[in-house]
Amino acid sequence: MPRDAILTFNPGSSSVKLGVFTVEDGRPQLIGRASVSMGPRTSALRIDDADRAIDLPAAGDALPAFHTQIDPIARHLFRHFAIDRLRAVAHRVVHGGDRFTGPTLIDATVRAGIEALAPLAPLHQPQSLRNITAVRHLWPDLPQVASFDTAFHRTQSDRVRRFALPRVLFDDGIKRYGFHGLSFQSIAGQLQERHPALHAGRVVVAHLGSGASVCGLVGGESRDTSMAFSTLDGVPMATRPGAVDPGVLLYLQKERGMTLDALEDMLYHRSGLLGLSGISGDARVLAASAAPEAREALASMTLRIAREIAAIATTLGGLDAIVFTGGIGEHQPDIRNAICLHLGWLGVQADPLAPAVPPARIDVAGSKVPLLVLHTDEEQVLAEEACQVHPHPPSGTPR
Repeated sequence: MPRDAILTFNPGSSSVKLGVFTVEDGRPQLIGRASVSMGPRTSALRIDDADRAIDLPAAGDALPAFHTQIDPIARHLFRHFAIDRLRAVAHRVVHGGDRFTGPTLIDATVRAGIEALAPLAPLHQPQSLRNITAVRHLWPDLPQVASFDTAFHRTQSDRVRRFALPRVLFDDGIKRYGFHGLSFQSIAGQLQERHPALHAGRVVVAHLGSGASVCGLVGGESRDTSMAFSTLDGVPMATRPGAVDPGVLLYLQKERGMTLDALEDMLYHRSGLLGLSGISGDARVLAASAAPEAREALASMTLRIAREIAAIATTLGGLDAIVFTGGIGEHQPDIRNAICLHLGWLGVQADPLAPAVPPARIDVAGSKVPLLVLHTDEEQVLAEEACQVHPHPPSGTPR
């Protein structure tokens, strides 16, 4: 029988994570992962297997003709994983606004709706659009499904989503949307499977990576989150600042003469850990540095994350567990421990000798709040939602 597969695209600002899934008994099963680093004229493909990784440079034209880069990448994946047919392609799309409340089959109207939201997520939305366009160019009849990070947070109440601005702006779409929804959805599913009692309670999940946000769950549903209208808000990230007094931005424009373009560049690319340290936006580099600026940057970040966890616990009316996930949350125990030290007044006690590899329980026996580390799997969520939207493979699919 032909081996059908679902291909998932999970874009960052300069790279794309790929997942390859077969479908068995209606549920997608992972068979491989890959990542693509993007350049203006070339892409580098890395395929991760249990026993090896392959680096494949893939030549291509300029970025507008992105399909010339995707084509050799896809062909190599098909050969490597012995794929006979694709049944669908699933895309993570960061911003769905109020329009997209769940996974959606992509057509021209949906694509236009995604493009209209690009100004709200300028690091990620354009990359999703490029991926969608490239797949459509290569395989015009192949079903494509969009899954939206913002959709998970639609269970939040309007009192949480409102800014203290004129009410008409809320009606015009100026509100807290929240992001990293696929990651939080992945964690909620794992809690339901592994820790059903905790899943039913009040859990704060800290997704910590180059992008970072904190989300409060009750019964696996989002009740509050640190990111708001854009992916700039909340806690400090690699190059994004998190929450900033709006008066600072007004001052920089009015008194310092900073242009909108310069301000946008600073907020998206030169702030966060990079701005705080002046060294790097990579928490691993800062953790290995003896420079006082590096220590100060990490100390500022961990304090802000702890403060956000406590604030969201207030929305939840209590705290039954904390889950750490994401690249930093899963692999940098010193940062986790520093966050937990700030939360000691809540009875949070992390075990510095706890296992470092997720899934793990990292609290000491006397901790009043269970502490878990779980691996988020956004690609699995993408594949599952693609099966939900498009359960049957098409008869003619590309190879």
